[in-house]
Amino acid sequence: MDPLVAAVDQGTSSTRFLVFNARTAELISHHQVEINQSFPKEGWVEEDPKEIMQSVYECMERTCEKLGQLNIDLSNIKAVGVTNQRETTLVWDKETGEPLYNAIEGPVILPASSLDSAGPSGSSAVLWLDLRTQSTVERLINKAPGRNKNHLKHKTGLPISTYFSAVKLRWLLDNVEEVQQAVLSQRAMFGTVDSWIIWCLTGGRNGGVHCTDVSNASRTMLFNIHTMDWDPELCRYFDIPMEILPKVRTSSEIYGWMKSSSLAGVPISGCLGDQSAALVGQMCFKDGQAKNTYGTGCFLLRNTGTKPVMSDHGLLTTVAYKMGKDQPPCYALEGSVAIAGAVVRWLKDNMGIVQSTSEIEKLAAAAGSSYGCYFVPAFSGLYAPYWEPSARGIICGLTQFTNRNHLAFAALEAVCFQTREILDAMKQDSGIPLKQLQVDGGMTSNRLLMQLQADILCIPVVCPTMSETTALGAAMAAGAAEGVEVWSLSPDNIPNVTSETYHPQINTDESEFRFARWKKAVQKAMNWETTEPCCNTNGTQPHTYSHHESQ
Repeated sequence: MDPLVAAVDQGTSSTRFLVFNARTAELISHHQVEINQSFPKEGWVEEDPKEIMQSVYECMERTCEKLGQLNIDLSNIKAVGVTNQRETTLVWDKETGEPLYNAIEGPVILPASSLDSAGPSGSSAVLWLDLRTQSTVERLINKAPGRNKNHLKHKTGLPISTYFSAVKLRWLLDNVEEVQQAVLSQRAMFGTVDSWIIWCLTGGRNGGVHCTDVSNASRTMLFNIHTMDWDPELCRYFDIPMEILPKVRTSSEIYGWMKSSSLAGVPISGCLGDQSAALVGQMCFKDGQAKNTYGTGCFLLRNTGTKPVMSDHGLLTTVAYKMGKDQPPCYALEGSVAIAGAVVRWLKDNMGIVQSTSEIEKLAAAAGSSYGCYFVPAFSGLYAPYWEPSARGIICGLTQFTNRNHLAFAALEAVCFQTREILDAMKQDSGIPLKQLQVDGGMTSNRLLMQLQADILCIPVVCPTMSETTALGAAMAAGAAEGVEVWSLSPDNIPNVTSETYHPQINTDESEFRFARWKKAVQKAMNWETTEPCCNTNGTQPHTYSHHESQ
């Protein structure tokens, strides 16, 4: 049988273990386990590190059982890769193997159904940033000359923000006594989720390997993206002891071997943050290639080759991957759309305009056009490239003719317009026009959305028929590693993953006209919220009308 390569895909809401054929990239088997988030206080988002590892082991064992049912020998699995939610921060005790606190989440977009009583109510989908570090961020920005949040960007590619691991780690060091004591007694280990998984799988307190890869390290704010190592000056700025940091390795090399489970002895040889893994899984190895992952929000990454490109448009500069010790690092520009699939949920849960998320395509197709209606879903401000927190959502261009079908169409167009704005910013930063866009994620099953995206970008949109591109990227990195070498990454030998291509069907003039109208609508959404409290002229809060007053 052809060699197989497996991947652990550990995300914010679930863990999965997937097994691929290294010759054809075919998905052979997989298993998924849901993960619980906890909200111990308003604005706090955490996960239990032990539950994360329990889910990893369960997924591995269940998948191995499924392979047995298919009469596939586990000895065919030649390597395991890891891909993970980025920025999520953990500290554990290297002597006991016990976590010293829950994992503090990176950016998460959650449906309302997964929120418990400590989460907000009445919203269909929420962009959850763990906000406990806001005061830590303000203190760190106050240290910077001119209070410049981009003070460290020349080294990190990132602004000082609640997003990134260094500020979460700083919070743990300031607020959790167990972490403080473990650092003083040299028992503490810091890592993102990949480090925790690899350390546990390679033996934990009995010789586990404490490492991370360059793509995950570049999201901590402690990593110099030019020297490709932890930076002493950055660590001093955040007052982080360097001895607790994992060793930085490439994205494709043998880190260690599985110590227990049905796969004991198999090398762990690939590691990539989730968005980098999707870039690899989409075969975006050339300078100028880009992918967009359509979920509740969108994540766009554009490969900028072997030199980092610093953005003038609020995009992030990150390390995409480094495929082996003798390979150069490749960099990417990254931008995200906060509200993509979330706008469909809003139409369903808040407005009752659609009964199911799948119905929106049928309604939009019935309209065939928005007929001049534009929807800017700036529910909590506008992100890249505007960075305008005072903006709010707006629907404009309504006429007596407008109905729910037109709103459904305008909602899908909004996802496409927002994607174009980020890709235009990437083009301005890199100077290279995009030739086609690779796409993945749940919303790509909406064929009308994909056609609209091609029309609005005026370039082809390519959607692979195998949707598991993130796990595929981690498996490719693992299978290509020196000492494994069952998966070729050379352009001539990469397995041909089948895909569907959507070509633009409207002329450029129409596309530009619609995009100009969208930008006009965005301007109408700007500066809606003021810093003044919402009150009447005499300083009292506005009156809320009750049911009996309307009788």
